[in-house]
Amino acid sequence: MNYQRLFLLGCIIIIATCLPQLSHACTTFCLDTPDELVVGKNFDWHTGDALIVVNKRNVTKTAYLWTGEQPACWTSKYGSVTVNPFGREHPFSGMNEAGLVVSGMGLSAAIYPAPDSRPAISHMQWIQYQLDNAATVEHVLASNVELRISNSDPGKLHFLVCDSTGNCVTIEFLDGVLVYHTQQTMPVKALTNSIYSRALEYWENEEIPVPDVYSSAQRFCTAAEMLEDYDPATSGLAVDYTFDILTNVSLGAYTQWSIAYDILNRRINFHTVNNANIRYVDMSSFDFSCLTPVRVLDIQEDLSG
Repeated sequence: MNYQRLFLLGCIIIIATCLPQLSHACTTFCLDTPDELVVGKNFDWHTGDALIVVNKRNVTKTAYLWTGEQPACWTSKYGSVTVNPFGREHPFSGMNEAGLVVSGMGLSAAIYPAPDSRPAISHMQWIQYQLDNAATVEHVLASNVELRISNSDPGKLHFLVCDSTGNCVTIEFLDGVLVYHTQQTMPVKALTNSIYSRALEYWENEEIPVPDVYSSAQRFCTAAEMLEDYDPATSGLAVDYTFDILTNVSLGAYTQWSIAYDILNRRINFHTVNNANIRYVDMSSFDFSCLTPVRVLDIQEDLSG
């Protein structure tokens, strides 16, 4: 039965990642102020099914691959809370105990590295790997010598990563090479579905390309402008303003859920297209040890206790 479940999971992931890129037409950004640090995430797709999963520390794992490549193996160092549309261990975003937030978004230009001596992992489980092991942007970047995303993986993503110091990085795999932007090379802490350097050019030149597939450039520019306009004295709380930005970069009915990761308070605030009530998960309320069972919540449900 376990083999049947693994086979079914693999089929689901392959089908999901082969769907049109609207399945990954998301927006992520970081609102960084002297007193608040919030990462906003919109997930745009045809359906809003997902689980919020409490992931445990000290769990030994092996990457799930549908190829004959050597899979990556590790033991989780940190607990985390993730949002998983395709099952446990395959999140699209999440935050760990150390305050690291990782979010994936579709990028049709993504080409993962060719096979080499490094063990391989799938694109979504790469997100879980980072949340399991990394506390800082530097740790995430350093992991590139330890493992690679399988270039047999049909899902094409790039990533925005932010840590508890406010340091962020965009990570993209272009022509098989990791390309990143951080600190001085990352004047806008946002990412949509365009290569970051191109999106930055659109914003700096105040020019939106035609066609602008799924409004990727427009969403980036809108997020950039609203981040630049934020004033703690007049714009309100950072979490509230984050939801304002998420509303302005929404794809309407395709925006299935919106999340504000409050890093400093380790709180995950969210609402969905089917449940407009803003709910939150307080990470301090969970036991991330293996002494208690894994806890899971349907993202559409109201919270109680």
